[in-house]
Amino acid sequence: MRTREEIIMRKTMTSMLAGIGLVLACGTSVYAQDKELTIFWAEWDPANYLQELVNLYEAESGVKVTVETTPWPDFQTKAFTEFNARGSAYDMVVGDSQWIGAASEAGHYVDLTDFFNKHNLKEVMAPATVKYYAEYPSNSGKYWSIPAEGDAVGWSYRKDWFEDPKEMEAFKAKYGYDLGVPKDWKQLRDIAEFFHRPDEKRYGVAIYTDNSYDALVMGVENAIFSFGGELGDYATYKVDGIINSEQNVKALEAYKELYSFTPPGWAKAFFIEDNQAITENLAAMSMNYFAFFPALINEASNPNAKATGFFANPPGPNGDQFAALGGQGISVISYSENQEEAMKFLEWFIKDETQKKWAELGGYTASAKVLESPEFQNATPYNKAFYETMFKVKDFWATPEYAELLIQMNQRVYPYITGNQGTAKEVLDALAADWNATFKKYNRVK
Repeated sequence: MRTREEIIMRKTMTSMLAGIGLVLACGTSVYAQDKELTIFWAEWDPANYLQELVNLYEAESGVKVTVETTPWPDFQTKAFTEFNARGSAYDMVVGDSQWIGAASEAGHYVDLTDFFNKHNLKEVMAPATVKYYAEYPSNSGKYWSIPAEGDAVGWSYRKDWFEDPKEMEAFKAKYGYDLGVPKDWKQLRDIAEFFHRPDEKRYGVAIYTDNSYDALVMGVENAIFSFGGELGDYATYKVDGIINSEQNVKALEAYKELYSFTPPGWAKAFFIEDNQAITENLAAMSMNYFAFFPALINEASNPNAKATGFFANPPGPNGDQFAALGGQGISVISYSENQEEAMKFLEWFIKDETQKKWAELGGYTASAKVLESPEFQNATPYNKAFYETMFKVKDFWATPEYAELLIQMNQRVYPYITGNQGTAKEVLDALAADWNATFKKYNRVK
């Protein structure tokens, strides 16, 4: 991995050599350093898959593309430090969906609206990925990113536990219906309760509870959206009667009840712990982003790989079925000295054959055509659930002040879920007041 300074130095030397037309020793040709592009992303498996993909672009175009990575905890800080310095170390970034408001309003991202419309990407990409990865403000028709790494919160489960004849018989005797993949949140709750056996060191469910960034909020969103609730009106910033609605109160209560069926010490759990719940025989079901499911079908990392199944977030009590969105779009940095080359790369990236290859390598394509294909849906045990989910996702606020909103939600819901403090109604009423104050501070509302 090259440092920022190395990248800047190399690009500076490239410009100098090109500018003076340095003649090589052979005396017959002018030195022309191959053009380069640098994409910045977090350090995880999808970034490795992207490097494999862009190597194909280099073979086709002669343009070298490097995917520079940094650990997730440093990703946002390092990206925005470079943005705010108007630095040119990165030509593109695969940034979190929540960044889009702050990055576009501050002028860090190139406006991709014309590119989006020229290539009809509103129809090419899954609708929800366009709405949440690319468009800002909401319903504005302005686009700042190309949907790149689709992701959402889904579920894994222990098929061998579910399919055990004795367990099936006992479950039906207790609940009156067949044990299987939960068809709604009530069944999710029942199954969690049924398998929760602390005396056997077997527990019902693993959910997100880490309040240090967005894990807990994404988990709660899974409940809120499927109970028919919303976080607010993203166009008007209205939150009263929305974040603290009756649906959301019931959703928060349901999430808190699931917490009572988690393994001990589950008050700071995120993707690592939730995968461990399956690999270490702790829980019957586990919530996680689809991006972390490949490890669960790998026998080297999951001894229960053959006995692990997957399902999409189930509907709520009124049939609403949605899931919390993860994933990112790819944006061109406005301070890049290679914007023209970056746009050429994006034209290659959005091609059907490229998106198909992206999916084959392990990336989660947002291409509707690829997602709907039988080849994609049958490629892994979780792709079908991923396909179903990516057309039913919703996201957190993408306004520039999203970090404050996220902190406030964590501060309100975490003590209630993990510490039994207050009621769901009290928590959400207080959160509505917090968010109203924040939006007034930033002149979003009067």
